[in-house]
Amino acid sequence: MPINIPRNLPAGEILRQEKIFIMEEDRAKTQQIRPLNILVCNLMPEKEKTEIQLLRLLGNTPLQTNVTFLNTATYASKNVSKSHLDSFYKTFDEIRHRRFDGMIITGAPVERMEFEDVLYWEEITKIMDWAKVNVTSNMYICWGAQAALYHHFGIGKFELPKKCSGIYSHVITDLTVDLVRGFSDEYVAPHSRHTSVSFEEVRNHSDLELLSYSEDVGPFIIQSKDSRHIMITGHLEYDATTLADEYHRDVEKGEPVEVPAHYFPNDDPSQMPKNTWRAHSHLLFYNWLNYYVYQETPFDWHYVDENIEYHI
Repeated sequence: MPINIPRNLPAGEILRQEKIFIMEEDRAKTQQIRPLNILVCNLMPEKEKTEIQLLRLLGNTPLQTNVTFLNTATYASKNVSKSHLDSFYKTFDEIRHRRFDGMIITGAPVERMEFEDVLYWEEITKIMDWAKVNVTSNMYICWGAQAALYHHFGIGKFELPKKCSGIYSHVITDLTVDLVRGFSDEYVAPHSRHTSVSFEEVRNHSDLELLSYSEDVGPFIIQSKDSRHIMITGHLEYDATTLADEYHRDVEKGEPVEVPAHYFPNDDPSQMPKNTWRAHSHLLFYNWLNYYVYQETPFDWHYVDENIEYHI
């Protein structure tokens, strides 16, 4: 089934070339089907690249999916045009009256800051609180995962001695959990961050379950016991060249960065890296959409008790 996107979204043409089955919203309205409604709060600076990465994964399932992009009202991104945001993004005030089957909050380049010092922190916490009763399942990526762990579960982050960047091996703690169904016993995934969270705090929290981790870089896939919150501390959505782009950008800025670990062939930044995590990226999003969103969301939100609706 297709993924439904806003008319004329630039990512659409790239996805068509990749043979991703997409459908613009005008045609989707003629379909006699109950699609999943997914909200994507895109906090990444290069929003169009992130749109492509996430839409590619959301569009590779049998489920018809409507995607709404959300932008912060308290901070205007400097790396995307205002016309792009005005055309394809909503603010929280524009969607707060709606209910969604799933929500994704992406990473953000603010991880070295205290949460409360982030300009849009209050807005993000309002969105996360609203989502408790207006979204069936929530996925948080990288900084988004750290923000959710802090806000919902009281687990803070700490700064690493050096940036964690590269492709790392991970293991699964329980292969019977639906989110990691079909995963290999050991698999690789990208990380790109300056901060991390404590193994002990995650493992010892009564409301959390650690599903996957790396001996080298710590907790990776964490879910709440009620399965409403999925925290991914890395970037399974990344393209093959994303870490390379970040590395060359930082080198040009004169930042003291190391070559991403286990990434470039022969650790040579002049060589083209390969995507060795693609299959598990698709599997993670497939499992999330199927088991945590489609299987759990109400067919008709109107039958949900209106007395529990979140109000600001």
